[in-house]
Parts: sequence; structure tokens; C-alpha cells
Amino acid sequence: MAKTESTLVNMVLALLIITAVAGGTLGMVYKVTKEPIAAAKLAKQQKAILEVVPGFDNSPTDEVYELTSQEGYVLKVFPCKKGEELLGVAISTKTDKGFSGEIKVMVGLKPDGSIINYSILEHKETPGLGSKMQDWFRVEGSKQTILGMDPATAKMTVSKDGGDIDAITAATISSRAFLDAITIAYNTYKKEGGKK
Repeated sequence: MAKTESTLVNMVLALLIITAVAGGTLGMVYKVTKEPIAAAKLAKQQKAILEVVPGFDNSPTDEVYELTSQEGYVLKVFPCKKGEELLGVAISTKTDKGFSGEIKVMVGLKPDGSIINYSILEHKETPGLGSKMQDWFRVEGSKQTILGMDPATAKMTVSKDGGDIDAITAATISSRAFLDAITIAYNTYKKEGGKK
């Protein structure tokens, strides 16, 4: 086989062919995986709603509405009802103050604003440290739990900052960010959501 001359035209042509093949492959992979990824996110969202506000018999995703927080985040609010009674709301909230960036949380609030439960939806925090958020803030009988707290009366900051909550050991930034996401949900709901 004859060796192709190394000219600018040949190099550009070779790069164009490689780029076209790579781009086409990436486009095909995206198309194939788009629906399964969306279905997995929806299933995770449904599971989180069931976890943070148990006992409802309506379809919260059919009644979802959006609120914009003071920070500019668009939060989804899922009203959870039993019959006509509002048991609470599940709010998909977030903050970008995590150690490794954005943290997304689903938090359940009673109509009075007290916290029912929470579920971590997404984070990029350090494994073994910041990733402990899922379980850390629900240990009953300790200063680290937020379950049952009313953010209107509790200091929803870590004790190191004068608050009522013990931070995750060696993950204070992640703890602050988690509590920030919960506070954003509460403040936005009480200011705007209660009017819906």
C-alpha cells in the first residue's frame, strides 16, 4: 500500500473523517440512551416523593407547579393529598454551594412548614464524607436530625456557625450546602407556595 503524502489537504481530510465518525457515534449513543436516562430520573423522582411525603393517594406529578427561589433556582413543588386534605408537599430543591458543586434534594414539608423527610437526588460530594448526607441528617434523638424540625423556629445552620444541627464529620461545607438547599425550599414555599 502506498504511503499518502502528508499535505495540509490530506491532514484536514483525515481529521474531518475522524470527527464525522466520532460525532455520528456520539449522536447515536445519545439517541439510544436518552429515553432510558429520562425514565430512570423519573423513577427516582417518584420514589423520592413517596419517601418524603408518605400516605398520599393523589398523583403529585399531575399537580406539580414551579416556584422561583430568591436565588433564582426553579423549584418543582408536588402537592401530596389524601382525598382533599393536603398532607404536605414534596419540593425538588438545590444549591450550588456544595464542596464539589450542585446538590439536589427532594424535601417533604407539612402544610405548616415542618420537615417530614428528605431524599438526596444528585450530588458530586466526596465519597465517604459529603455523600453521608442521605443518612446523616435523619438520625433520631441526635442534634444532627432535621426530621420534624420547623425551619421557622429552628436555626437551620450547622452548630459550628451557631445553628442547631451537627455537621457531618469532616464535611462541614457539604453540610452547610445541604441545609442551604432545605432552607431555600422552605423559604420559597412559605413565601410563594402557600399561595397556590
